[in-house]
Amino acid sequence: MSFVKTKGFKYIKNLLIGAGAAVVLMGALFKLESWEGASEMLIIGLSVEAMIFLFLGIIGPEKDYYWEKLYPGLDDYHSRIAPLTEGEVGAAPPAINGEVVEQQLGGMLNELQSMSSSLGSLKSLQEVDFSDTGKQLETMNNFYTRMNEAMANLSDSLEDTAKYKEQLSSLNQNLGSLNSVYGNVLAAMSNIGK
Repeated sequence: MSFVKTKGFKYIKNLLIGAGAAVVLMGALFKLESWEGASEMLIIGLSVEAMIFLFLGIIGPEKDYYWEKLYPGLDDYHSRIAPLTEGEVGAAPPAINGEVVEQQLGGMLNELQSMSSSLGSLKSLQEVDFSDTGKQLETMNNFYTRMNEAMANLSDSLEDTAKYKEQLSSLNQNLGSLNSVYGNVLAAMSNIGK
């Protein structure tokens, strides 16, 4: 089973999957375009893909975590690494390597120092004087109250403008009626003189 874990096997497996998918896609293209041999290409492609899926089911899934980034050398199947210890694997109880532990804990120490400075910033925020905040809120409240009053007055003046427009329309109608009456009076007077 060690061959299955090698980089060469993984490369061959990916090559087979890619080639099988390419054959399936070409078969689909042939079928969509109604080219000669389309059915045969599709049968071959889907058969290859079915074999690949069977193969993948037999070999099982791969790991999806990458410890070799934390412990270089883990990606080599035959390496003999003893993390955070000295000596060979399987030897007597290993002694802890102080330098390795110190390096790994150094990063944690830096993080703790960063957190400490952040907490210091929060402490300085605690010491800010908020005594004038009440006055500023009261000023803002007065501004919003006056703004609401102005909006109400604007609404009232819009209503007054609409009423004025209605009255002008009524006046225009009355003037039109008066003009027609005046025209009739003039026509009647001109008839009297004849």
